Amino acid sequence: MREIVLDTETTGLNPRGGDRVVEIGCVELFNHIATGETFQVYINPERDMPVEAFEVHGLSEEFLSDKPKFGEVAENFLKFIDDAVLVIHNASFDMGFLNAELERTEHATIPEEQVLDTLAIARAKHPAASNSLDALCRRYNVDNSGREKHGALLDSELLAEVYLELIGGRQPDLVLVSTPEAVENDAVAAHTVRPRPSPLPGRLSDAEAKAHDAFVATLGYEAVWRRYDD
Repeated sequence: MREIVLDTETTGLNPRGGDRVVEIGCVELFNHIATGETFQVYINPERDMPVEAFEVHGLSEEFLSDKPKFGEVAENFLKFIDDAVLVIHNASFDMGFLNAELERTEHATIPEEQVLDTLAIARAKHPAASNSLDALCRRYNVDNSGREKHGALLDSELLAEVYLELIGGRQPDLVLVSTPEAVENDAVAAHTVRPRPSPLPGRLSDAEAKAHDAFVATLGYEAVWRRYDD
């Protein structure tokens, strides 16, 4: 199964109010294992960069001025994600921006059913705790010391590690792999398990047995206990 862990950086919070995508970062997983394939691009938003957004990701209007526009990278982005499941933290935010950009450039939008929201998974698993990416990194001992500012590719790499922990670690499906060593160990274990040469003595006293029989007699002929009488 192919999955793409994805994150974006933007100029603000409102894709329908003029805010734009300025960075896309993606990490490819195959059967829940990182393949090393990534997609990352900075994008010219064709507008100014608000101070509040710059303080989050550090991408200035000047830095982005010579970067490609979204329409110039859309085809490569769509080719990379293809029909893979998109793993996104707080997916409604990123998908709102990406689909607004795709509509603006007359591309088909990404369907909701293609998206997996790790924030929803985290909230279900840890309902009383903070579930920001930083909080989840701390909870699962994922090293985020290099995250001085948000970055789409860096955040995707961190989220990929967090996601694997959220779904049960690096072997989420509990697939047991048979190896020669495992088979040999099983054979040894089977060989060393032997029945007792004589059964253990019973621990039920005569008085306890008689008390039990008297109790069962009060329950009537259809009592379940009578099915186990010798």
